[in-house]
Amino acid sequence: MLQKFKVLVSDPIAAEGVVVLEKSGLFDQVDVRTGLNPDELHAILPQYHALVIRSMTKVKSETLRFAPQLKVIGRAGAGVDNVDVAAATANGTLVMNTPGGNNNAVAELALGLLFALARRLSDANLSTKAGKWEKSKFLGVELQGRTLGVVGMGGIGRIVARKAAALGMHVIGYDPVVSEDEMAIHGAKKAELGELLAQADAVSLHLPLLPATRGLFNASNLAQMKRGAWLVNASRGGIVVEADLLEALQKGQLGAAAIDVYENEPTAADNPLLALPNVVATPHIGASTREAQDNVGIQIAHQVVNYLRDGTLESAVNRL
Repeated sequence: MLQKFKVLVSDPIAAEGVVVLEKSGLFDQVDVRTGLNPDELHAILPQYHALVIRSMTKVKSETLRFAPQLKVIGRAGAGVDNVDVAAATANGTLVMNTPGGNNNAVAELALGLLFALARRLSDANLSTKAGKWEKSKFLGVELQGRTLGVVGMGGIGRIVARKAAALGMHVIGYDPVVSEDEMAIHGAKKAELGELLAQADAVSLHLPLLPATRGLFNASNLAQMKRGAWLVNASRGGIVVEADLLEALQKGQLGAAAIDVYENEPTAADNPLLALPNVVATPHIGASTREAQDNVGIQIAHQVVNYLRDGTLESAVNRL
């Protein structure tokens, strides 16, 4: 007889994902309780064997002290910076994510942000809705023929490169673990980071947040970028030092930036980057499409079921 488990879904996922959990036959309790504060989560967590989250629930080392039975944390999405993976490992808890389910959504947002910078869409929208007709004010530029530097040629970066190449952009890519031939398949020419920064008219970041990438785009690397270039960050906020980005934009070293992710989220309303006219800002919506949210919710439900049923490891980020 299969052991029966209890699972808590503490962030919203697709209804179909919850159905996968309910119909698996593994759980005698499938609870969807979203919007819990830390104290509320800690109070109920001891009874659960599985936890399904997105980015809102923060699973810190303190949280895991209240999870003696927790066998698996399923993250519906790619980033696991909201989970203390080392503490989970020490607790005997497997951490799984869904790295491919929202790739296209994030890639399309990165390109959308490029278009927003090129055609000043945010400003033109606000101006027109304010009853103005400032046609001559919003002279834009075309992306075709410009050089895009893609930093991080993983699943998302490759989609960005292919789509940008299809728009007629020249694409150069930096990723130390991706070969020149592999990059060429996706329409990009391999370059070292310094070379890419010096050549690119726009740089799009597609990196995980790791010790090696935290603060990578600091004053030094921003200074290596072509003067007046654009920076697009739809990956993780900690990769860019916001104070250094602010200075580079204010001094004209960078012409513009588009930001979907921040060092601290939600970012403060008085974040000085938000006040700059050459910044387009969005509230971490890279994966926020119906298709992506459905994909990752259903995918993580299957992964959690398969792990608890027969020990199958799919996209595990730690080892027990």
